Amino acid sequence: MKVALVHEWLVTYAGSESVLEQIIDCYPDADLYSVVDFLPEPERQKLKGKTAKTTFIQQMPFARRKYRHYLPLMPLAIEQLDLSGYDLVISSSHAVAKGVLTGPDQLHICYVHSPIRYAWDLQHQYLHESGLDCGVKAWLARWMLHKIRQWDVRTANGVDCFVANSHYIARRIKKVYRREATVINPPVATSQFILQEKKEDFYLTASRMVPYKKMDLIVEAFSGMPEKKLVVIGDGPDFKKIKSKAGPNVELLGYQTLDVLRDYMQRAKAFVFAAEEDFGITPVEAQACGTPVIAYGKGGALETVRGEDHEKPTGLFFAAQNIKSIIDAIDYFEQCIDKFSPAACRENALRFSPEHFRNNFSRFVEERWQDFQRSIYG
Repeated sequence: MKVALVHEWLVTYAGSESVLEQIIDCYPDADLYSVVDFLPEPERQKLKGKTAKTTFIQQMPFARRKYRHYLPLMPLAIEQLDLSGYDLVISSSHAVAKGVLTGPDQLHICYVHSPIRYAWDLQHQYLHESGLDCGVKAWLARWMLHKIRQWDVRTANGVDCFVANSHYIARRIKKVYRREATVINPPVATSQFILQEKKEDFYLTASRMVPYKKMDLIVEAFSGMPEKKLVVIGDGPDFKKIKSKAGPNVELLGYQTLDVLRDYMQRAKAFVFAAEEDFGITPVEAQACGTPVIAYGKGGALETVRGEDHEKPTGLFFAAQNIKSIIDAIDYFEQCIDKFSPAACRENALRFSPEHFRNNFSRFVEERWQDFQRSIYG
């Protein structure tokens, strides 16, 4: 069986690349394709040193830094990849990767991190955050996203099997493509996060500082609770704005290495998470350290954190992305903190280990391949 792996773009190592790493571990002889490949060499080693075969966008001016600006050309680019010599095509998609062309004797399995967020239900949020509420540029962006939606729906017909990273994304796939998806949660490097039973008297939040992460709400909430300490790890475009809202009880550390992040995760009383994520890796990492999570009750967190109604709860949820809701959740957490066992948090996190992912994904692909073979040869 000759296998091709198609990834969106390779410029840094983040959540979708960790999924790709595990898929490569399942199919080490597979060939790799991507819209562009500018992955730094140390991170490439995590992908067994593979270099992707790329599209014409790789050669476009300023593509290394401005590759996202070529989004309108990416549907055309991804369709130019010649995958006709492969039996199995596995795409890892949150934008255009699933749009590769395959034939009737090829099985195409698509692992979906999300349907194109900025083209579907989050379009208005992204346009607003980009300052594209009105004007000529705004209308051009809306027209471009309209055309991408049409292409996105059409190319869903070329996928034989969808895999979603969460039930939340499976519902998005159903809404957008009218297709069912099997849920296989992404891998989290739980072995790198060690259980620590003893906790200290501070809360932790960690994320890239961009609007949808809602880090500003967490900082403002704790600034209104001067008796409680919050440590904030992360950097990004909103750092200065968030820092201006921080009270003396809020410590902003900026970007930190994994070792520093892990140390704070192990010692924190709880990890606070206010984003609506497709899955959300950091809450799982915190639980792997034995640290309970206080999260916004929507999106992937509902699947990775066991609420207080569970026999072994690992966190609790707040109902709205606002300051009052976060403050109420912190106050309630301190009233029932004894419910949350570090051992239970660790146990829950292990459900998302890389070993679990590889076993579940390779089993799914093998079953679909056998079904596909029977449909052809009887």
